[in-house]
Amino acid sequence: MASQPVCITPVPARETGGVFFLFPAFFIWGISPVYWKALDHVPSLELLFQRIIWSFVALFIMVVWQGKLNEMGAVMKSPSSMASLLGSTVLLSLNWYLFIWAVNNDQVLQTSLGYYINPLIMVFLGMIFLGERLRPLQTGALFIAGSAVLYYALGLGEFPWVALGIALSFGAYGLFHKITQISSLTGLCLETMILSVPALAFVILGQINGTSALFSIDLETDILLVGTNLVTALPLLLFIVGARKSTMATVGFMQYLAPTITFVLAVLIYREPFSQERFLTFIMIWTALLLYSADSIHHFKKRIAGQKMEIPYGKKFFRPFEKRE
Repeated sequence: MASQPVCITPVPARETGGVFFLFPAFFIWGISPVYWKALDHVPSLELLFQRIIWSFVALFIMVVWQGKLNEMGAVMKSPSSMASLLGSTVLLSLNWYLFIWAVNNDQVLQTSLGYYINPLIMVFLGMIFLGERLRPLQTGALFIAGSAVLYYALGLGEFPWVALGIALSFGAYGLFHKITQISSLTGLCLETMILSVPALAFVILGQINGTSALFSIDLETDILLVGTNLVTALPLLLFIVGARKSTMATVGFMQYLAPTITFVLAVLIYREPFSQERFLTFIMIWTALLLYSADSIHHFKKRIAGQKMEIPYGKKFFRPFEKRE
């Protein structure tokens, strides 16, 4: 094979600087089971509602800080946008509840599997609902992932409904936001605002009946319940900043950090059963992700090369003299 000319160019700062924000974001998401395990004495439903309330407080402060109140108001005035947000709100609450329930019921391994599968689920949903055509490697990755789920079900005699529930709910949640084009921060703030209505009613009723965990167990529990906003808002803020400073390829690679950390926690720290069937399932999923990643890198490089070829030589040469906005 003939050697290809090598073009050595400095890597733009925006492609590397984002890693310093993306890494802690995905690290927090990956290690979050430790946080929820510390609250396993609180019912999962109350944990969900407490997370919603305190997250809304933190997210609303972030919206004000970033000057997005006008954007938030514009979305609220749009019936179609609010209707879409109602759908994404249901999916978000389902995703959060499944994750909390799984962690507190010793199913951390399934949460890891769910977030490994998620990129492939999003490709599948794009094909079904957006008419996106699959490239050969993407088709192969989906086939291997589907075979892995089938093998898991037949080999262990149980269907991985938690993993698929997490992957499908988060994938569909991403699809809603792709259709509505609402920014992540504004959308999540409005979603938690909508969910705060039933959440507040639940917590207030619990306080009246004396069944609420808040202010009734110990100070540590109270601090952890209020601190659930950090598990939600802090990594989101880091992700938003990091994504703006990075290429999509960088974000795509970094997203595997969270389920990998969760996988290590499940196997080495929490000692969840890790049989041969489970191991082979993960091997198949990792193989599918390798194919998916290879295809994404190849397609990304082709697109970048195409964009460079579209720039006329003269215009590229005289770019320093162009008027800048």
